[in-house]
Amino acid sequence: MTRRPLEWWISVVRLLAVPFAVLQVGLTSGYPSHYAAIAWALTAALAAGALALYATVSESRAYALVAMCFDFAIVSGFAILYAFELGTPTRQLLFLAIVVGAARFGMRGGIAVALASIAVAAVFEQQRSRYFHAGYRVEFVTFQVGAGLLMALLVGWIVARLDDQRATAEQRVEEAEALRDELGRRADLLDAANRCARALSSSLDLDEAFGAFIRELRGLVPFDRMAIVLAEEDTARVIATAGEQADEVMPPGTTLSLDDNLLADVVVRGQTVYRRDMAQPEYVEENRLLALGMRSRVAAPLLAGAHTIGLLSIVRRQPDGFEEHEIELTSLLGRLVASAVQNIRAYDSERRTVEELRRLSALRADFVSLVSHELRSPMAAVIGAARTLQARWRELQPEQREAFLALIGDETTRLAALIGDVLDTSRIDAGTFTYRFSDVDVAALVRDMVASAAIGQDEVPVVAEIGPGVPPIRGDAERLRQIFGNLIDNAVKYSPAGEPVEVHVTQSNANVLVSVRDRGPGIKADDQRLIFEKFGRVAGGPSKPGSGLGLYIARSIAETHGGTIVVSSAPGRGATFTVKLPA
Repeated sequence: MTRRPLEWWISVVRLLAVPFAVLQVGLTSGYPSHYAAIAWALTAALAAGALALYATVSESRAYALVAMCFDFAIVSGFAILYAFELGTPTRQLLFLAIVVGAARFGMRGGIAVALASIAVAAVFEQQRSRYFHAGYRVEFVTFQVGAGLLMALLVGWIVARLDDQRATAEQRVEEAEALRDELGRRADLLDAANRCARALSSSLDLDEAFGAFIRELRGLVPFDRMAIVLAEEDTARVIATAGEQADEVMPPGTTLSLDDNLLADVVVRGQTVYRRDMAQPEYVEENRLLALGMRSRVAAPLLAGAHTIGLLSIVRRQPDGFEEHEIELTSLLGRLVASAVQNIRAYDSERRTVEELRRLSALRADFVSLVSHELRSPMAAVIGAARTLQARWRELQPEQREAFLALIGDETTRLAALIGDVLDTSRIDAGTFTYRFSDVDVAALVRDMVASAAIGQDEVPVVAEIGPGVPPIRGDAERLRQIFGNLIDNAVKYSPAGEPVEVHVTQSNANVLVSVRDRGPGIKADDQRLIFEKFGRVAGGPSKPGSGLGLYIARSIAETHGGTIVVSSAPGRGATFTVKLPA
């Protein structure tokens, strides 16, 4: 229902007062000379004014002031006109003007009308004393004025209370509407976040999940460029981008330093950072964004619990281009992205673990098969040679006996080496592999081993090149012999006849480098990590005897000495194994 203004109601009452005035003027008799004409003139003025004020009703202050003056003049005119009647109540019409004045302008309006009525009451009392030849009664005037002032105060206080209550009610209504709007905005915010959450959970594949998320985000918070960056130790790694030159400038996989990087501030604060204008860059990556024409940026932390693992960055071309609700939504999305990243990474970790377990299981199966074959071949050779010697000792020539005995010796040595590798691997895994450290002359150790390798066979030349000033190292000489012996034996095993194996010993900074280079078939890049694993052997390559444990043992020994062992190779170009040991 539409609430009518006060002046409209007063104008209606004023219209209703016209027929009442006509009735009273018509019923009254005994008018003094010309008084009847004046009464009808006042009634006509009331009717004309009532119609005019009703037609032009307004809530303006000027209208209210004009209307109050008109009402006071009409009421005063009727009050003074009918003073000729003994006991007439027309003087009380002044109270009506006071009430209307207080209703319009509060306590001040009521008091103003009450004070204005002093003159009317005084004239009324003068007229009454003249008509009835009675004395002038001042107390009648003061009573009229005092009652009017009290009425003005009372009605003004009531109006003030009503105004206060109305203002309070209107304020409550505004607050309720604001709360309703806020609840609606929050509901929209949660609905948008839920859509993004569903997009993130649509796949456990990182690229697919973020692809769906970015498509949903573009409709919720339009952007010119966005990125998701993770904090990893002392670096920031970009894992997803979209928008302007996403594949050219800081694409997925880019690693950035945390020095002077916004991610460092976000990690420390754990709060959303809003860069209203990047015209004056504060972080190193903002120079690249400015080169793309970007100006404003919101960076929300990826919060996994209380820990910040990265940030969600949304960038626009316009300076100060984000509204408050967009910043709030971005902050909420940061938590959702963090949760999705944690879930996907946990899934990837579990998947990699399962794949690694399967690979190790397959390697163990291959190892059992390999060891069975490696044991069976020398054992068969030893048993066959021994039985031949036993059965035909007298028939065999001395050189034949020597050949069979040499075969038995070689195969038992091979068996011992295989069993030694298996035992060493078990001790390494159990942490019981022992070392005896002392000062070791690596150059002399390598010379001895190269000389032994050259004497032990004559098909593949083995040469050593020792650089000047190679310092000694702190290590276990026998364990280092295992490393170099394994590398030289492998190089000889896989090198073609006549092609040399080169062993270089040099100093580099505070390290001693020992490199063994062969001219063999080489190793594919995918297999270069595998050969250092336990039971690891190159699939599809030339078949050579071995347990697949030698390089695993060599790497473990090198790492225990604080060093490393790496391979550089390509198919058909041989291989170079380099051991780096601290001097």
